[in-house]
Amino acid sequence: MAGDPILLAAVSLLSACQQIYFGFCVGRARLKYKIAPPAVSGSLEFERIFRAHQNSLEAYSIFLITLWTSGWYFNQVLAACLGLVYIYARHKYFWGYAETAEGRVTGFKLSLGVLALLIGLAVLGLASRFLDEYLDLHVAKKLRHPF
Repeated sequence: MAGDPILLAAVSLLSACQQIYFGFCVGRARLKYKIAPPAVSGSLEFERIFRAHQNSLEAYSIFLITLWTSGWYFNQVLAACLGLVYIYARHKYFWGYAETAEGRVTGFKLSLGVLALLIGLAVLGLASRFLDEYLDLHVAKKLRHPF
């Protein structure tokens, strides 16, 4: 990757704000449905909001690692764009789940697809860098200039 990773940092910060917002929504749901901490069960409405937040947190570390690895070793702009799609997918997931358990499916599938793409790009970028650095095979350069 050439240059400053500003796009990756911006997407990371935006995603952190989203996680904070989801946590705030759980807090509001606790007040609305009268579920005192540390309880995590009660009304189905609260449990769906709570699980949507927890599931988002569980996937968050995978998202950040794959975002930065694919951006650093493959392409920052593409990784950042995929990161924005992931944030949108998590938004759909959270609010879909808050409505009904079945409502989470579209956002879940979209976020899973984005994670798969980010993992693929990260693997390709790392493999190219490894081949270039340790085996002196310049695959990326040959793809850009085949002759």
